[in-house]
Amino acid sequence: MNYLFVSIDGLIGDIAWRVRNEGHEVRYCIENEDEAEIADGFVEKVYDWQEHTEWADTIVFDDIFGYGTHAERLREEGKAVVGGTAYTDRLEDDRNFGQRELKKAGIDVLPHAEFTDFDEAVEWVRQNPDAYVIKPSGNVQNVKRLVFVGEEDDGSDVVRILKSYKRSWGNKIERFEIQRRADGVEVAVGAFFNGEQFVTPICINFEHKRLFPGNVGPSTGEMGTSMTWIGKNDIYRRTLEPLESKLAEEGYVGYMDLNCIVNAEGVYPLEFTPRFGYPTIFLMEEAMKTPISKVFADISRGRDPGIEVHSGFQVGVRVCLPPFPFTDPQTFSEFASNAPIGFESKPPREWTERHLLENASEGIHIEDVKCVSDQWRVAGTSGVVMLVAGMGETMADARTQAYERIDDILLPNMYYRDDIGERWINGEGDRLHSWGYFRG
Repeated sequence: MNYLFVSIDGLIGDIAWRVRNEGHEVRYCIENEDEAEIADGFVEKVYDWQEHTEWADTIVFDDIFGYGTHAERLREEGKAVVGGTAYTDRLEDDRNFGQRELKKAGIDVLPHAEFTDFDEAVEWVRQNPDAYVIKPSGNVQNVKRLVFVGEEDDGSDVVRILKSYKRSWGNKIERFEIQRRADGVEVAVGAFFNGEQFVTPICINFEHKRLFPGNVGPSTGEMGTSMTWIGKNDIYRRTLEPLESKLAEEGYVGYMDLNCIVNAEGVYPLEFTPRFGYPTIFLMEEAMKTPISKVFADISRGRDPGIEVHSGFQVGVRVCLPPFPFTDPQTFSEFASNAPIGFESKPPREWTERHLLENASEGIHIEDVKCVSDQWRVAGTSGVVMLVAGMGETMADARTQAYERIDDILLPNMYYRDDIGERWINGEGDRLHSWGYFRG
């Protein structure tokens, strides 16, 4: 089949490469010119994706920010499309709207309020003292370090951050949400939707958002993920299942994820991801026995692909270079731009197309990478290089495999968290089981 992948910032390159390796024709468009080199040498690249929609049997959009409108239009024209709708794009782009829709579906949500004025927000926190989280909405929410989790019960730290944001980000943060902080286990529940219903199994994953081990430092969006797969259990019935009829009404096709806080009292969704998560989708692909090209082809045509996955657990560790998670062109130029990537087990002089494909089967998932004359090099502007994955019957086994694979990588100045998956081992898994959320 012919697959067309459409991206704003070059996020889906690894999956496009794997679909090509499964024997299909692939074309890949990256609209942001600064990221246009990502995946060069891995798949065929095109400049204007709209010129290739007739060629494509299946079209895959990897983001929101208007792509849902394109996906709706193409579906109406009879194309098989993996992608959202204007409605599902808004679920993520407008956090307050997303919370309202959750509540409308009968799902428990935490108290929250939306603001467009920092002074009003400061006064509101002072009038309603509590521990809160600040979450920007709109395009600026991609700057993950702006999410602030308050620690003070009177909200005084949130007040200080709001005043700081007004000075430094006041002209860029157009609206933001303040949500009451809840303690518990942060867990995401997600599944593929085929336009009519969710298909099993359900993916339960745990994001590791902070830069440093121990969940310390600035928020990066993601430094690694651990996951396991289940049937339709209690946590699914409290989150995704109540959304099924609305998503079917919309004709949504793709992956739907709810990040939640779970404790003994309940399950509280924090935010929607009505698209693939990154690097979550790469780790999901690692876990699947079913080819991901079949998953896309089937769900975009209203079918159940009968997804089979490996048992046990998966761990994915993001390998990065400076200046991630910050933006600094000079630092990127000095430490990351065009840097060669090697593997101790495969000297560059021996690299061939076969060796490149072998790396793909050994838990290495490219992110901001290109291939020039059989040499992998860092591309893009962010310093997010790759995800390294491991699997095992236990979380400890999956961790061991992932970090052994990282030891094989030759990339000066790289950094990564060495504790991905430890939270589950150190008690989060036991707490979730004791609360009964994994029961069928």
